[in-house]
Parts: sequence; C-alpha cells; structure tokens
Amino acid sequence: MFEIFAWPFANLYWLLTYVVPFLAVLTVIVFVHEMGHYLVARWNGIAIQTFSIGFGREVFGWKDKAGTRWRLSAVPLGGYVRFVGDMDAASTPDNEAIANADPELAPRLFANKNVWQRIAVVAAGPAANVILTFVILYALLLGYGRYTIPPVVGEVIAGSPAQAAGIAPGDVIVSVDGYVVRGFEDFQRMVATSPERDVTVVLERGGATETLVVLPEATEVEDRFGNMQRIGRIGVSRDVEQTDVTLYRPGPIEAIGMTTEEIRFIVQRTGAFLGDFFVGRGDVEQLGGPIKVAKVSGEVATLGIIALINLTALLSLNIGIFNLLPVPMLDGGHLMYYLVEAVRGRPLSMKVQEIGFRIGFALVLSLMVFTLFNDTLFAHLGILR
Repeated sequence: MFEIFAWPFANLYWLLTYVVPFLAVLTVIVFVHEMGHYLVARWNGIAIQTFSIGFGREVFGWKDKAGTRWRLSAVPLGGYVRFVGDMDAASTPDNEAIANADPELAPRLFANKNVWQRIAVVAAGPAANVILTFVILYALLLGYGRYTIPPVVGEVIAGSPAQAAGIAPGDVIVSVDGYVVRGFEDFQRMVATSPERDVTVVLERGGATETLVVLPEATEVEDRFGNMQRIGRIGVSRDVEQTDVTLYRPGPIEAIGMTTEEIRFIVQRTGAFLGDFFVGRGDVEQLGGPIKVAKVSGEVATLGIIALINLTALLSLNIGIFNLLPVPMLDGGHLMYYLVEAVRGRPLSMKVQEIGFRIGFALVLSLMVFTLFNDTLFAHLGILR
C-alpha cells in the first residue's frame, strides 16, 4: 500500500530533479540559437513564417505584425525558424510555392536571397550559441572570479607518464598545448581532457624553460554523482594548504582574453573527442543523448544556480559546434551546400540536394537512436556515464 502512495511522489521528484532543469537549459539554448537565425533573417528582409520552440502540435502561440507565428510546441526537444517558401522545418525549399509566389513577396523569400545572405542566416544560429557561451563565462568570471592554486608540481609517482617524460617535483607549469596555465587546477583539467593523446607541457625549472611531451593514461574515475568518467592522468599531484588558495579577479580586458581562450580550449577538446571515434580511441559510453543530458542537468542543478548556468554555457557551445558539422539537415550541411554554390556560381541540383538531405536525415536519426539507446542501456544497468 505504501508503494502505491510513494509512486506519484517518486515520479514528481524525478520530474522536478531531472526534467525541469533539463528543459530549462535546453529551452534557453534553443531560443538563443533560433533567435540568431531569426534576427539575421529579419535584417536581410526575409519573410519568416514560424518561430517555434519545440516540435509537433502547437500548445501556445501568437502572430506578430510582421506575419511570423511564434509558437510553443508540444515536444520541447528543439526548435526551428521556418521561412516563407520552405517545405518543412528543415528549410527544404518548396519549389512550387517559390515559383508561384506573389511578385511583391518573391524578393523576400529566403531561397531568392543571394548566397552570402543565406550563409549569414544559417551561420547565425551557431554563432548565437558561441556568443551566449562567451557572455555567460565572461559574466561569471567578472562577477565571481576564480579560485586558484599555484601550478607547482608536488609529487611525481614512480613509473608514471610524468616521470617518463621528465617532469619533477618543484616544476612550475607554464602552459599545456599552448594554453596558459594559471593554476594547478588548469593543469589537471588540460591533462584530464586528453586521455591517450600527447600533450605538450612547457615548464620552468631552476630559472630555465623546458618543453616536454607527455602521454596521459586513460583512467576510469567516479565523479561526485557516481558517474564513471574516462579521463587522462600522468601521475602528478600536490598538497594544498588553505593559504595556497587565492581568489583571482581579472579586469574586464583580461577577462575577454581568458574567456576567449576557454572557449578555444573547449572547442579544441570537443573536436579531439569527436576525432577519437575515427581512430578507434572513442568510448561510446561517453556519448550522451537527451536522457544523459537530463541526468547531468539535474545533478548539476543540485550544486546551485551558478553551476547550472555554467552548464548552459558549455552545452550551448557544444550544440553550436555540433550544428556546424557538414551533415545535411544540420546548419553545417546547409553551409556546405551554399559554399559549393558560391564557388561554382550556381547551386547544386535539387536531386543532389535531396539525396544529401536524406542521407543527413538518416545520419542524424541514427545518432539520436544510438545515443538514446546508449543512455537507456546504461541507465538500466545503473552505470549511466
């Protein structure tokens, strides 16, 4: 009897803990992405039919003075901007509608704009995600600063990759792979995100600068939420006293450089993560779909609103990167078509584009099914990663 009454409360807890934070994060990211497309399209005089958060049946909506239908749809797992003359939400041109368009409307159709205007509109979505990431990280850095400890090596484990590379206690780490190391935590993070990939370490020893190459070992570790993560380790550590920890607050100009470098680091490491799958080093358990993102969002939400905002910035950047992949159906696929058109002086045939969209749809659908299956499998096994 107790289980009957407990079941609704368990589901309410799951809803509030995982689903609500996930939808909040996703809605912000999708809105900003689509707003990028929308604003640049409006600036270029393009007629916009629909701005939708979510897919499927409309739950709530209204039409503005420009004729755009703003809508909140039943399936809140994405969104789209649909231009007048599009056949669907993927911006597939409706050739019949375009050919029969009213003469006053024809110049405002997306398909009738020049190729550089179309490139600007498509690129604006991922660009908006990058801008959102920059604004969030910059604001957090200025508002809260960052706690740091001196980047000095304390101990080197015997037989470790660090010892083999020549790193010694007392070394001061200057940079890793060209990224400035401002604290020991930077050094740890840069190594951790490079399992089984060579990293170039610049250090100071006795007043001289040395450059070493280290190959971090791939190690499975458990995070604070019980999730297993695959990270790189080289076998160095240091003891931390309370007096070692300092709060660093950069000025507005310095914070711009630090934020830009952070974004460059995330982009580079994300690209390396994706590249691992093409050389056989990738771990499929690290790929996550909506279930994993929802779980991570819920876990991070327990750390506070600042942690959730930081997660929003990171996911926004990753979604922007993903959308730039040269796969038809994604923004990167559209950009690929338009760049080919810019070089050739004429667009690819509709038959070629249609074949590409079908292949792209199959790839995206396969990835969605795979990540969903991956999430569900490991959630069922109790080792969701």
